[in-house]
Amino acid sequence: MTNTTRKLLKIQTSLFQNDGQSTQLINQFADRWLTANPGGEVVTRDLAANPVPHLDLARFQAFTSDPAERTPEQQAVVDFSDNLIEEIKAADTLVLGIPMYNFSVPSSLHTYFDHIARAGVTFRYTENGPQGLLTGKRATVIITRGGLYGEDHAQTRFIRQFLGFIGIEEVEFIHAEGLAMGDQSRDAALNTAREQLAQLA
Repeated sequence: MTNTTRKLLKIQTSLFQNDGQSTQLINQFADRWLTANPGGEVVTRDLAANPVPHLDLARFQAFTSDPAERTPEQQAVVDFSDNLIEEIKAADTLVLGIPMYNFSVPSSLHTYFDHIARAGVTFRYTENGPQGLLTGKRATVIITRGGLYGEDHAQTRFIRQFLGFIGIEEVEFIHAEGLAMGDQSRDAALNTAREQLAQLA
C-alpha cells in the first residue's frame, strides 16, 4: 500500500530560533498547512540549533569520491548529506524562514545549500545546461528584514536561483520588511505577511 501522507519540510534559520520573527511566521504557515492537510506530517530542520558543518576540502572530496573506495569517514559525510536530501525528497511542500543578515542569507543556510547541491543527486549537467532533479515540489519562502530592500534584492534572487537549480521552480516569496523601523512599521509588515501566509497555506 502506497503511503500518501503529505509532508511539509520546515526550514528555520533565525539565530533566535523559535523567538525569531521568520520562525514565528513559518510556524504559522505550518499550523495552517496542517489544518488544510489533516494527518499531514511536519518535519523541522532548525539550522541554528543544529548547524550543518561548513564545506571544507575533505567533505567536498567525500562527495566526489568513488563510492567503492570511500573511507568510513567519507561515507559518514555522504550519509549526512544524503539524509538532508532525503528530507527534501520526502516533502511535498517546503517552507523556509530566512532573515536577512548582512544583506544576504544566514551562513547556516548557505552551508546547508552546499550539502544539498550534489551533481548527479540533486542536479545534473546536460547539453542544455544544468537540470534540477528535485522536481514536483512547491516552496514558500518567508524573508524578514530590518530595513526596506524590495522584492528584487540579491538575497531573493539567490534563493530563487538555488531552488530552481535543484528543480524546485514553484516558489512563492513573502517579504516582511521594515521590522527595525519602529513599532508601526513592524506591526504593519508582520500583519501583511500573516495575511499572505493564510492565503498560501
